[in-house]
Amino acid sequence: MQLQQLRYFTAVAETLHFTRAAHREHVAQPSLSQQIRALERELGAELFHRARGHISLTDAGAALLPLARRILADTETARREVQEVARLRRGRVRLGATPSLCASLVPGVLRAFRDAYPGVELFVHEDGSQDLVRILAAGELDLALIITPLPGQAPALATRELLREDLVVISSPAAPAPVTGRRIRVADLRDRPLVMFRHGYDLRELTLAACHGAGFEPSFSVEGGEMDAVLGFVRAGLGVAVVPSMVAERSGLRATPFVPPGLHRTISVAHRSDVSPPRAARELQRILLTHRRGPLSGPA
Repeated sequence: MQLQQLRYFTAVAETLHFTRAAHREHVAQPSLSQQIRALERELGAELFHRARGHISLTDAGAALLPLARRILADTETARREVQEVARLRRGRVRLGATPSLCASLVPGVLRAFRDAYPGVELFVHEDGSQDLVRILAAGELDLALIITPLPGQAPALATRELLREDLVVISSPAAPAPVTGRRIRVADLRDRPLVMFRHGYDLRELTLAACHGAGFEPSFSVEGGEMDAVLGFVRAGLGVAVVPSMVAERSGLRATPFVPPGLHRTISVAHRSDVSPPRAARELQRILLTHRRGPLSGPA
């Protein structure tokens, strides 16, 4: 049973005339009649009483008509729905991002995307980079802004570098400066109590790796916080913390850069390598890559 046959059948049932039905469907009358006959053979029943000058539905035709109308209506609805999504008039994008990026880069990107595609729903999951990798690999996100390079045991993801961001040391303006100069060395953190992020944050791993590389084990004044909590603890004078420069600029805290070559992290946009992202997600990725050259991004 073909959709075309159902359209022809419905046209004849509504006009009760083969020639007028053929004209309505923009098809030759013999072709329409042939398709109706093929449909009757497939169903094993005549659908029309064919008397000279008079066409009427059989009981089988009367039973088929509401079903055919419903099938054709559902088909048209499906066509429109798919076209709406394909043209980005509707749809959904699930984006994962770290808290620091949710507070800096992501709002402007989502604003640009929403202006272009107001009918597409946006879902944002805020988490640490390591957790985002796991959630993305599980298929619960379309895209994620993560820290690269990935660990050796990370899932297979397709990544594209977005920006490179400097890390700085933040401290409370009410507390003594962490160093007397304008820049700080990682070794200067040896005797400074650190406010440390919870497990799963890339900033925790980057800070610990830098301290170990400088030959010491850091001490924590407070451990286990999210980004807002870490900023609050530093503001209260509980210690210093290593955070991205974009966060420091908006925190109202004292920011001290590292001596060259400094510390930095690389932000990449990622998706599963075995699944192509939906078109809306691909468009969001394009906007992200465009915004990396904007005022919020550092040199890539």
